[in-house]
Amino acid sequence: MSLIRVDSGAGRLTFGAISMACTIGRSGVCAASDKREGDGCTPLGVWPLRGVLLRLGTVDPAGLRLPWRWVRAGDGWSDDPADPAYNRPVHLPRGFSAESLIRADDAYDVIVTLGHNDRPPVQGQGSAIFFHLSEGRPTAGCVAVERADMLRLLPLLQPDDAMEIV
Repeated sequence: MSLIRVDSGAGRLTFGAISMACTIGRSGVCAASDKREGDGCTPLGVWPLRGVLLRLGTVDPAGLRLPWRWVRAGDGWSDDPADPAYNRPVHLPRGFSAESLIRADDAYDVIVTLGHNDRPPVQGQGSAIFFHLSEGRPTAGCVAVERADMLRLLPLLQPDDAMEIV
């Protein structure tokens, strides 16, 4: 297992000899046990890389070693603590709040899903903590990097790798 290390204080992400700028949540970092839905906080800890979601036509998946799939119309991620499918992929529209995985910007052209609060999900302790493309501003709790940096890093990642947020 290799670790992607996120130094939240320095705004740096490292993987082996590779180092790049990254952004985190608008509220900084918090202990995973203190993470709450909508707080804008990036949870501290070590989170397994679960897989990659790609927007069709924006990224070439050749060389990816992580499991991946294309994002399809109607793909979403439940962010409603009342939803039995909380912090899980869902199909939209839905009777509960859920984030669309197809956005007007390019932040979700690449989504690496992280294993935060997912086995099993605890209602209200944070959903959709992803590693994605930078929006040029702090995230809602995710970790984000510039497109060129993500494309350099992605083919190096393996299924047993994890992200450590410190």
